Amino acid sequence: MPERVFNFSPGPATLPYEVLQQASKDIVNFKDSGIGLIEISHRSKEFMAVIEDAESLLRELMAIPDNYKVLFLQGGASSQFFMVPMNLMVGKKATYLNTGTWSKKAIKEAKLFGDVDVAFSSEEDSFNRVPKQQEYSVADDSEFLYFVSNNTIYGTQFHEMPETEKMLVCDMSSDILARKIDVSKFGLIFAGAQKNLGPAGVTLVIIREDLLGKAPESTPTMLNYKTHADKGSMFNTPPTFPIYIVAEVLKWLKAKGGVTEMEKINREKAALIYTAIDATDYYRGHSDADSRSIMNISFNLPTAELEAKFIAEAAEIGLNGLKGHRSIGGCRASIYNAFPREGVVKLVEFMKEFEAKNPA
Repeated sequence: MPERVFNFSPGPATLPYEVLQQASKDIVNFKDSGIGLIEISHRSKEFMAVIEDAESLLRELMAIPDNYKVLFLQGGASSQFFMVPMNLMVGKKATYLNTGTWSKKAIKEAKLFGDVDVAFSSEEDSFNRVPKQQEYSVADDSEFLYFVSNNTIYGTQFHEMPETEKMLVCDMSSDILARKIDVSKFGLIFAGAQKNLGPAGVTLVIIREDLLGKAPESTPTMLNYKTHADKGSMFNTPPTFPIYIVAEVLKWLKAKGGVTEMEKINREKAALIYTAIDATDYYRGHSDADSRSIMNISFNLPTAELEAKFIAEAAEIGLNGLKGHRSIGGCRASIYNAFPREGVVKLVEFMKEFEAKNPA
C-alpha cells in the first residue's frame, strides 16, 4: 500500500486510521465469528450489540438527555429536508435561516408542506456569513427555527447557537461532535455521517420524544419518525456497516478525550490555516472573520490559474481534496475531527512555499 495522503475532502471525508484498520479485519471476520461484519444479520446479537454501543457512546459524548430518541436512518441528510417539515409543520409555519446551499435546499422542500418564513439570507453576499442574533426574528406562529450550524461549501459556522423561545431544528452534518453543545435546547438535530461520524449511508437523528407522533396520518410509514423510534431504528434493515463505523469512531473519540478535547484540537488546527491566510494578501478567505468555520476553510488565490496550479501541486505532495466547490471555486480545506494536525502543518508550509515561488 502506498503512503496515505492527507485527505482534505469535504465528505465522504477522512476517518481515523485505527478505525479503518479494525474495520478491515472485522469486514472479513467479525469478532472471530467466522463471518464478515457486512454478512451478519441485523437481528443477530452481534449486530444488536454494535447499534447499542453506537447509541450509548453518542449519548455519553453528547450528553443527550433521556427524553430524546436516537435514530439511525437512511436517505442522507437531504431526506431530512422533507422529513422534518413532513413530521413537524404540515399546514403550519416555520422560520428558516438561509446561510448556504443546504439551507436553501431545505427551504425549497419545506415549502411543500407549509408556510416558510425566511428570516435571514446571506445569498446576495455569496453566503459569506451567518447572522448575528439581532439580525432576524422568529415569527410568533412558527413551529420551529431551522438552521445549518456549519456550511461546508462557504466555510461559515454559527459560533453561538440561536437564542429563541421557539424549538430549534438543526442540520449539524458537518460539525456534530466537533464542539460541545446543549442538546436540550433543540427539538431535533440531524447529521449525515460522512463528514465527522463515519462513511456515507447512515443519517443520525436526535429527536425529543414529545415530537414523535405529530406527523399527519397520511405520512408514509417509512417517513414517520415514530416508526423508527418505536422499533429502535430496526423497522427495516438498517445500514449495518456505516453504523458499525460510527460506533468505532465514537470509541476513538472517547479515547481521545471526548468532545471537549476534540474542540480544543479543532480550534488549534483551524487557527493555523487562518493565520496563514491573514498573514498575506495572496490568500483570501471566503467567509467573514466572525463567521469562520473550524471545519471547512474556503479560500482563494489571486487568479483561477494559480488556484488550479496550487491544487495540482498540493496533490503531488499528498495534500488531496483541496479543490473548492464548483459554486464558488477556489480552494477548500476540510479538517474534521479525524483530520491529523500534521496535515494542517504541511498545508500551511506548502502555502508559504507556493506564494514565494508563484508571485501574483
